[in-house]
Amino acid sequence: QLQASGGGLVQAGESLTLSCAPSGGTFGLYYLGWFRQAQGKEREFVALVRLSTSTTYYSDAVKGRFFISRNGAKNTVDLQMNSLKPEDTAVYYCAARESRYISSRNYPTDVSDFGSWGQGTLVTVSS
Repeated sequence: QLQASGGGLVQAGESLTLSCAPSGGTFGLYYLGWFRQAQGKEREFVALVRLSTSTTYYSDAVKGRFFISRNGAKNTVDLQMNSLKPEDTAVYYCAARESRYISSRNYPTDVSDFGSWGQGTLVTVSS
């Protein structure tokens, strides 16, 4: 249902943009998020956008360096990653939540909060 692309090998300090596209149509969902999973570690939240309002939210690890946005011309949700660090090396996944989020937490940031996932794209940052 989702296709992630744009991964690759970059050096520390460089930038990279990932894109997430719906396989069969347009985004008609509540939230689109990016997660990442480094080798041997659990999948973790990176960033999300609430599609109806374009509200964004980031993990502390990437705040100020990564930016998520909706690209209407390409029909994608992009993750602009700047000032990349070796610790950003991971497989990056885009995920969608197709329902409203009602919780004491302000935003859905758990893996279980998202029901649709892309296949992942590998980002490797060399030092």
